[in-house]
Amino acid sequence: MQSDIMTIHTQVTTASRLADLDMENIQFGKIFADHMVSIDYADGEWQTPQILPYGPIELSPATAALHYGQALFEGMKAYKTVDGQVVLFRPQANWARMNESAKRLCMPEIPEELFMESLKQLIALDADWVPSKVGHSLYIRPFMFASDALVGVRPSDTYKFMIFCSPASQYYAEPVRVKIEEKYTRSVEGGAGYAKAAGNYGASLYPTKLAQEKGFHQVIWTDGKEHNFIEESGTMNVMFVIDGKLITPALSSSILAGITRDSVLQLARDWGMPVEERRISVQEIVDAQAAGTLQDAFGTGTAATIAPIKSIMYKEHEMELPPVADRTFSNKVAAELDKIRHGQAEDVHGWMVPVQ
Repeated sequence: MQSDIMTIHTQVTTASRLADLDMENIQFGKIFADHMVSIDYADGEWQTPQILPYGPIELSPATAALHYGQALFEGMKAYKTVDGQVVLFRPQANWARMNESAKRLCMPEIPEELFMESLKQLIALDADWVPSKVGHSLYIRPFMFASDALVGVRPSDTYKFMIFCSPASQYYAEPVRVKIEEKYTRSVEGGAGYAKAAGNYGASLYPTKLAQEKGFHQVIWTDGKEHNFIEESGTMNVMFVIDGKLITPALSSSILAGITRDSVLQLARDWGMPVEERRISVQEIVDAQAAGTLQDAFGTGTAATIAPIKSIMYKEHEMELPPVADRTFSNKVAAELDKIRHGQAEDVHGWMVPVQ
């Protein structure tokens, strides 16, 4: 990179849309903050970063990402503490995971300082877009795509990295009904399931649509070989409390290393709760529900944080879970994460990073 990565060329908008935002009625992903980061990669190096007014970008019809899927993204959030400070939740973990995804897709890794400084300056500029209500946040979408205007199956020589933001409230308004998927596969061992590749999400839409047509919010993905072992739930990691133990599928090349997942496991260990990361068979869940030992089930992710699972459909039998109000662990961990993020509880793990 030829220029100092701390030098970010900033163009401030002359037409802020902040006045159009109703902080009491936020719909996820429907309105976007005033500015965005844009950084090009060319000639083997990252170019001077820019912060620009949010708006359309111009692309050639031959843009490589549109044809061969070299595109990835991250999801992260900024929060406002009770004393008015704007903080980021575990941003270095998102940077590290983005680079793991980039390696899998033959894309350039982005230096930590370039990622962090452009992110912080963007959020500082749009700090008024960060909601102050507990449980609300500013959702942040870093992404990268191949930008060569060339139709040829090979890694691109040029890329564009961008970040834009969107105020967010609760992702799910109610506990979710899920269906265990027995036909379609999200990812297989040796694939790119552990990467936040755009194509992973595109391939998930059809089976999810089929489930939603039957009244379910999401599917529970199973392994691609036998469909006997649980992997994820929709776009989230999935966890169960069985007989007092927190159990979640072990990470693999077909399971995303969720940052919320890791945070929940850490808090459980802090509290002395038994934690198991291992293979979980569908039959184990069926048997636990029948025996009355399935005490809790929930998804974890950046958008939803903690999404309680109301019921699980398997082979035409819908398994009801205990009422959400009676679930000790998921309610406790959701409340604790909110307190840490909004500065109401001690951040013993150093997860929160001030923007300024």
